[in-house]
Amino acid sequence: MKGMHRLAVAAAVAGAFGALAVQPAAADTTLTMSSWVPPSHPLTSVFLVGWAKEAEKVTGGRVKFQMLPKAPVAPPGTFDAVHEDLVDLSYVTASYTPARFVLTRMAELPGGGPNATINSLAYSKIHWEYFQKVGEYKGVHLLGVFTHGPGQIFNSKRPINGVNDLNGLKIRTGGGVADDMGKAFGASLLFKPAPQSYELLKEGVADGVFFPLESPHSFHLEKLIHYATIFPHGFYYSSFGFFMNEDKWNKLPQQDKDALDKISKDYVARAAGKMWDDADAAGLAAIKEAGVQITYASPAFEKAMQEKAQPIIQDWIKAADVKGVDGKKALDAFHAEVRRLEQTMKK
Repeated sequence: MKGMHRLAVAAAVAGAFGALAVQPAAADTTLTMSSWVPPSHPLTSVFLVGWAKEAEKVTGGRVKFQMLPKAPVAPPGTFDAVHEDLVDLSYVTASYTPARFVLTRMAELPGGGPNATINSLAYSKIHWEYFQKVGEYKGVHLLGVFTHGPGQIFNSKRPINGVNDLNGLKIRTGGGVADDMGKAFGASLLFKPAPQSYELLKEGVADGVFFPLESPHSFHLEKLIHYATIFPHGFYYSSFGFFMNEDKWNKLPQQDKDALDKISKDYVARAAGKMWDDADAAGLAAIKEAGVQITYASPAFEKAMQEKAQPIIQDWIKAADVKGVDGKKALDAFHAEVRRLEQTMKK
């Protein structure tokens, strides 16, 4: 079966298209990359394509990447696809495989950074200081971690102005903390990958979605949702890991490893964060233009939301402790870094 997968990927590589399509003979090393969101999504067109171009630049053209026209597996299988050498480089939404990723949930808790750049940089700092040693990304070469912007509430039924207004609504989530928050607010949850959101809403299977501001525009949902509730510091976040097949990494010459290290860790967090912040701004403009009714959560609603979140936060702290990480210390350090970055970036 694995051999069949590899043949399929080889065929896909041969037909790869777009800005990253190159002839293998033009570089010392040509690696494949894939994305399970559409080519037009900024995660693909801005972050992945941009990082690959920077990788070519910093290695002097010795390392190049080809984007596959289609991901070789469904989104939850991406980690294994990279690990098993079906594709050389990709990313995961950690909440899609919750049994594998526990510590990542810290960056998904409500009340984080006011934008993706701050939240991603704070998360990156904590990951490399506290989480990397635990090995949740063992088996691949992790290049960086990041989050999307503050997650919000979108639906087609009614305004969400208080803790009881989500009760009974059918909401698509990507799992993780978003799932936990939905349950705490009494929603009926549908765990589905983001690209399925359009059909779920169009067919009435879902009443709404939990997404960052970017997503309704990226997935063409503006005409399917009528109400948005925005929390400045997030109702939740989703965390991501960006990584390469470990064997392919190990085979790179040391000079290329050193070059790629320079565009890893905080570089990844900052680049992905900026991509998402720009996309969130465009997404907000798009839902305004579409006439979506926007409510900004009141201070009372934010306070009530945080109270609802406390059991979820405490459960994460306990789970981190079981993993051998001081959960409270890591979370306090994360919030301190968020505050530091907020002050620094205001200057």
